[in-house]
Amino acid sequence: MSSTSEVRDDRPRSVGVRCRGLSKAYRHRPVLSDMALSAEPGEVVAVTGASGSGKSTLLLILAGLLAPESGEITIDGTDIWGLGEDERTSFRLAHIGLVFQFGQLVGELTTLDNVRLPLLLSGRDRGSATATAHGLLEELGIEEVAGHYPHQLSGGQEQRTAIARALALDPVVVLADEPTGALDTAASRAVLGLLLEAARARDATVVIATHDDRIADSADRRLHLSDGRLVTGGRTR
Repeated sequence: MSSTSEVRDDRPRSVGVRCRGLSKAYRHRPVLSDMALSAEPGEVVAVTGASGSGKSTLLLILAGLLAPESGEITIDGTDIWGLGEDERTSFRLAHIGLVFQFGQLVGELTTLDNVRLPLLLSGRDRGSATATAHGLLEELGIEEVAGHYPHQLSGGQEQRTAIARALALDPVVVLADEPTGALDTAASRAVLGLLLEAARARDATVVIATHDDRIADSADRRLHLSDGRLVTGGRTR
């Protein structure tokens, strides 16, 4: 897949996501119990489960945003919970792309500025950040709304912007929590296709939490979260 967004393929990616012995409880109620997960570079893994089963909790822990009570999580070979808070924040910015159900864009920033933001925060000069952001918007088919603000976007455009922002720093891992849950069927299909195509082009590991069987069936492998553990659903492709 060709792109003007400078997809980098020179970084060796022999390690994706690994976690073991992962446990988390809320008010003494176990949510994750001695859970293990392994996902390879370029692999798309869908995590399904009932509402409240812990899918979002799992993604927040993998992102380094919610501390587990026990367990080890490595991303690209780095034990993220072995890092200090500032180090973990820097690691997340450079290595992890996040896509949420409602985009969570910065309302005061344009589409272009939302995508450019992580690039500028990472120290990229403004000219380079702008060129990369424009390339991502073109790749995801939303260049025409570069100057629009989030409230002016459709749901599909908002999610495409969120995906572009998540991919801006060429992440090793993309974590998506119900990324199409607020979209209609047609928009959902289009956004999911763009997310998977763009992530696979970058050889990124993708972990998607979803309740939608159609999304889960688009993944390479499906896992079901039940009683705090992941049960394999086998390969879907």
